[in-house]
Amino acid sequence: MVIGKLVALLLGNGMSEEGSGTRTVTVRIEGRVQGVFYRAWTAQTARALGLDGTVRNMDDGSVEAIFSGPSKAVAEMLQRCADGPKNARVSNVTVTQDGGSVTPGFRVIGRG
Repeated sequence: MVIGKLVALLLGNGMSEEGSGTRTVTVRIEGRVQGVFYRAWTAQTARALGLDGTVRNMDDGSVEAIFSGPSKAVAEMLQRCADGPKNARVSNVTVTQDGGSVTPGFRVIGRG
């Protein structure tokens, strides 16, 4: 897993460990992440953390998610993505884009 790189990315963009401000990231999650409740778990977890965004399965077998909200909550979500739900086996979590905007709420969307 690349969680150390995720934390470095978060802190490397002017974020303090306190995670002040708002952040929007697009993330690619790889491994055994389809057919194991990963999207529903992601939506549930993101909502519990107060994040906006989306999650969807990709044609290549990965999952793509966009998380937007308080920087500290985004960092927490990225850490949780590295584990995922019980039956998932995450091999890689990569921030593919930093920035952007999303509509309020968190939802599961169609395949990408």
